[in-house]
Amino acid sequence: MKSILCYGDSITWGYNPHDSSRYAFGERWPGILQQELSGRACIVEEGLNGRTVATDDPAHPNRNGLAMLPPLLESHAPLDIVIIMLGTNDSAPYYRLTSGQIAINCTRLITAVRSGLAGPDGGAPKIVLIAPPPFGSLNPYLALFYTGGEATSRGLAEGYRVIADWFDCTFLDAGQVATASSVDGIHLEPAEQRKLGLAVKDIVDPML
Repeated sequence: MKSILCYGDSITWGYNPHDSSRYAFGERWPGILQQELSGRACIVEEGLNGRTVATDDPAHPNRNGLAMLPPLLESHAPLDIVIIMLGTNDSAPYYRLTSGQIAINCTRLITAVRSGLAGPDGGAPKIVLIAPPPFGSLNPYLALFYTGGEATSRGLAEGYRVIADWFDCTFLDAGQVATASSVDGIHLEPAEQRKLGLAVKDIVDPML
């Protein structure tokens, strides 16, 4: 059976914007992906609330995606496909990053995947780079963190598309298939999680 790593933040984790709980596996996009692949692949979920692409946050430790990725690749090897969807948290003004800088940081994740031995027969897994959905209307709590980052979040798709083309990765703009919840403006409702899972399935199915 093939193995797919889904590497992301709270959207991949399945954060419920209504009560901060976690959606059931079958409601999260990685779970929907596994179901739709009908036993052709095992999905390894690696979603973590607050995870960034490659930035440390002293107030929120162990969230640097680049620092955590190499041991996780080794732990879950062999992997046929690595799906990366990060950048939502990096868009917060707190990090002082442009959408272009966040996209460039994704190259370090791609390099980490390709320089390891996590793929079949010690090779490199295939990579899918997903630009997360842009911010919607932020609720008062999340506005404290993310107000001012709206334009940055909207710019991720174009930056990620350039990086995916340059590094010959498969690309998906999640904002074209799923919309942030009106409840908090960042996370996905179950119906949107499903749309995303189905879109990812259409991409990875021919890659298996």
